Amino acid sequence: MHEDDTAPLLRPEDIPAALGLLSRLPVRVDIARAQARGAAAAWAWPLAGLVVGALAALAGRVTLVLGLPAAIAATVVLAASVILTGAMHEDGLADTADGLWGGWTPERRLEIMKDSRIGTYGVLALVLSALLRWQALNALIAAGALWAPVMAAALLARVPMAALMAALPNARAGGLSAQVGRPRAATAAAGALLALALSLGLIGLQTVPALLAMAVAAVLVGGVARARIGGQTGDILGAAEQLAETAVLLTLVALLP
Repeated sequence: MHEDDTAPLLRPEDIPAALGLLSRLPVRVDIARAQARGAAAAWAWPLAGLVVGALAALAGRVTLVLGLPAAIAATVVLAASVILTGAMHEDGLADTADGLWGGWTPERRLEIMKDSRIGTYGVLALVLSALLRWQALNALIAAGALWAPVMAAALLARVPMAALMAALPNARAGGLSAQVGRPRAATAAAGALLALALSLGLIGLQTVPALLAMAVAAVLVGGVARARIGGQTGDILGAAEQLAETAVLLTLVALLP
């Protein structure tokens, strides 16, 4: 399903639909309306990231209030994020790493990505991603920065998902990405502008280098996906989210005074 060009760009019900799709929060969603909207709700995905980031940051704050060190708080933030999203983005990263680097043809790569088993590339991708994010979170929390960086990284990281869906064709007929459809460029742009505004409110002008880092991560993922499987899948979108979030967090660490 491709988004209807005549469909309204923004609807309030897109927000719970985004939370229902991208998190495991007990949000009441009108399934029929959400399915009818499909990719038209992609503008709200950064808001879903913002909610997940806020709740993960809250868990980290509680950890600090209990007197535990920054390293433990960073671990709790990561764990909360994984629980709140059902590890869907981590799963996409692992499948992407296994498929894109473990097969010799586009068909074989897609077959590997669909396989529920995890291989060496997937394990390494998960370990390295988690380690980099933990190190970044540890450094930020130790420096007294928790709420704003975590929330900004979470909302900005959802921007590449809609952008890649709009820019690249579906690499396979089935799968979550194909079911949701492809958003209009205007829908992806609306989500990006929303994320930009919210991020400016959270981290100020640090948003500019954070956006650049996010964009580089998205372009790299999209370029490799197009070259190796001819487009994007739900796994590719999950990998883009993970790499974008990691890139934003590392950038914010580099900007610490």
